[in-house]
Amino acid sequence: MITSKNQLKIRHRFVDYLYWNLFGAIHIIAAGTAILNHSVAWLICYIIIGILLVVLVYKFYCSHCPHYGQSGKTTKCMFFWGIPAFFKARPGPLNPFEKAVSIISPIVWILFPLYWLSLEPSLLVIYLLSLVVFVLAIRRNECCRCIYFHCPVNCVPEDIRSQLETR
Repeated sequence: MITSKNQLKIRHRFVDYLYWNLFGAIHIIAAGTAILNHSVAWLICYIIIGILLVVLVYKFYCSHCPHYGQSGKTTKCMFFWGIPAFFKARPGPLNPFEKAVSIISPIVWILFPLYWLSLEPSLLVIYLLSLVVFVLAIRRNECCRCIYFHCPVNCVPEDIRSQLETR
């Protein structure tokens, strides 16, 4: 039986979006501050790369998610709220290229500022701690209740998945 603790999250609320984006902003602000302390041009590059990576993830990963366009013509999920569903929804599993994009994009985003963060040890500590806590919190609070069963990191127990499939 699905209990309230492990109940699947069918819809995200605006407060989920605010919470996860504010939480995720901590490491991004630490990285941006470290880069800005040494180069405005590299900060602009970091922002542009971030935007491009988000567009790639939105197209190749998010367009497979049940939350994508669930509320009509916009996305209402924990990371994107009110963003138009620019790309055609493609339910089902990711192909190998899409998996690669969805794994490599965050890795690039995480690794890019490490040089500048190494020059600012206090910001490096904040960056690493906030990033680890962010990932662990998502894994603990979202991945175990996510309705996107084809996600590579989904960890909804099999018994709960099978209950949903029998309905």
